[in-house]
Amino acid sequence: MKSTFREYAESLIIALLLALFVRTFIVQAFVIPSGSMRMTLVEGDRILVDKVTYGIRIPFTDIQLPEIRPPQRGDIVVFRSPEDPGRDFIKRLVAVGGDTVEIRDLRVLINGKPLINPPVFTRINYYNRGDYGVPNRPIQVPRGHYFFLGDNSSSSRDSRYWGFLPESNIIGRAFVIYWPVKRIRLLK
Repeated sequence: MKSTFREYAESLIIALLLALFVRTFIVQAFVIPSGSMRMTLVEGDRILVDKVTYGIRIPFTDIQLPEIRPPQRGDIVVFRSPEDPGRDFIKRLVAVGGDTVEIRDLRVLINGKPLINPPVFTRINYYNRGDYGVPNRPIQVPRGHYFFLGDNSSSSRDSRYWGFLPESNIIGRAFVIYWPVKRIRLLK
């Protein structure tokens, strides 16, 4: 017969392993550290990020399981910074590999047409900044890469500065704010 201590220890170990599995492969919590995504996300918001939709990545390998769907324009995505892989960023996906991006007259143009879907793109003024946000200079996103912008375009360090994000840097899709209580909602 097992001792009470051993039963509790086994239960605790199983719970920790299960939590580690869920955090690594299914869903992970993040805290928003800056105002680069205001008003969609504000400093201190706590969000959950879905790691399954874009394909689960096996840690310490180059193995990725099949995706449910690829990242799509308008998704709010958490990824490892291309400048400092130890930091995680959150931005909105604007263009995928093969797209041509241009910021002109405070609007984003994809393949020469104004970006209007999802509608959030029509409510944000995008400013020309950095080496990749120069006015009247369309740039093409390489295959296997993405172009991201913060919703608070005037104070966001994003693809306008560091360029294209490799697909391998993506962690997952933000889908819900779970704290503070008054801001609980699904993200679009």
